[in-house]
Amino acid sequence: MMNAAEPRRPRADRLSGVRGMNDVLPADEALWRRLEEAVADTMRAYGYRQIRTPIVEPTGLFVRGIGEVTDIVEKEMYSFVDALNGEHLSLRPENTAGVVRAVIEHNLLYDGPQRLWYAGPMFRHERPQRGRYRQFHQVGAEALGFAGPDADAEVILLCQRLWDELGITGVRLEINSLGQLPERRAHREALIAWFEAHREQLDADALRRLHSNPLRILDTKNPAMQELVENAPQLSGFLGEASRAHFTRLQELLHSQNLPFRINPRLVRGLDYYNLSVFEWVADIDGTALTICGGGRYDPLIGMLGGKDAPACGFALGVERVLGLLRAGEPDAASGAQCDVYIVHHGDATLEAAFGVAERLRSAGLDVVLHCGGGSFKSQFRRADASGARFAVIIGVDELARGEVSVKWLRADREPTQADGSAGAGAAVTATRQESVALAAIVDRLFDAIGEND
Repeated sequence: MMNAAEPRRPRADRLSGVRGMNDVLPADEALWRRLEEAVADTMRAYGYRQIRTPIVEPTGLFVRGIGEVTDIVEKEMYSFVDALNGEHLSLRPENTAGVVRAVIEHNLLYDGPQRLWYAGPMFRHERPQRGRYRQFHQVGAEALGFAGPDADAEVILLCQRLWDELGITGVRLEINSLGQLPERRAHREALIAWFEAHREQLDADALRRLHSNPLRILDTKNPAMQELVENAPQLSGFLGEASRAHFTRLQELLHSQNLPFRINPRLVRGLDYYNLSVFEWVADIDGTALTICGGGRYDPLIGMLGGKDAPACGFALGVERVLGLLRAGEPDAASGAQCDVYIVHHGDATLEAAFGVAERLRSAGLDVVLHCGGGSFKSQFRRADASGARFAVIIGVDELARGEVSVKWLRADREPTQADGSAGAGAAVTATRQESVALAAIVDRLFDAIGEND
């Protein structure tokens, strides 16, 4: 007991998470799992194998791969110097460079082309806003060692199949071609000349990018610059014969699969390693058109990171934005039952039996929550109902002495049928239906009840 003269210990300050880095709470777990399972199934259907790379990579990997004069490297990376050995390290802002680093380091292309996919958190130090966070999650696919437009078409079709699996509609595909480096250089010089001739119309951000990365000026959201950007030289006018043929064949393959798309001549990439095909999937979220997935071909990257030159293409989708679409289409999608069965019991007198029943049901493949922490039957049933379980198994002292337990239907759609297949007497099932079952037969009875109500 505290001495009256003893001072009260001050309460510790409450700590909060980092702004823009969000917790995924149990209420959302069902929605996340649905997306993750759909991704894994779709990737498997196309022959893609999962690769897991570290969250922390050498800073030089992103400087070399993404480009030193990009917003990501200049302003958005979480970078630090390891105090133990002086290494310059960064939290990954994207994962294509990390996957390619792993492919080179472990010589994965030695045995031929690779289809790989990944999922996990990425980090960018930018102002948090709806759908854009400092820690965010991406799913991506990389087809390495494939040179033709057939691989480009395949990763696009993979995305469409994933939308279909998730029941997402209203997503629009936009495509473009960035051509090859000499073509982009010629276009770059034409852009610089164009914007220099209209320098008085450029905002501060465009002036900063004018000679370092003029292509990004085309992405401006400044309304005052839209007409200037619309009239700027288009890359399509600088494409050579091979680049045009690649892009034409991609369009033919998409048409052959009845996949609609729009050619967007202003679709560009902020990452230096893209070439030829680029694409984005765009959806309307809260009245705003947002990109939920983007990708394309990045043939130069493997050589840029020290590997033997090899072609590659891929994509990355924003998990939080896709989850936003799922929530908008199905407001109740995040809710999910915690278990199939909730076990209510009479405390210590029945606890061993309750553990035994729970383990038997789990061994049979059911998800079971065993009530812990004591409490009255009334409070236990409140917990059982809140769990979303279809059934409660009730273990009382008297029933246990007779070798029985009770099963209560917490939520059911219709009356269980009789043994002869006819409907049971009485009204439709409600939460009041309850029956006694021999302890030895509890597993079979629950599976029968599940079958009756499915």
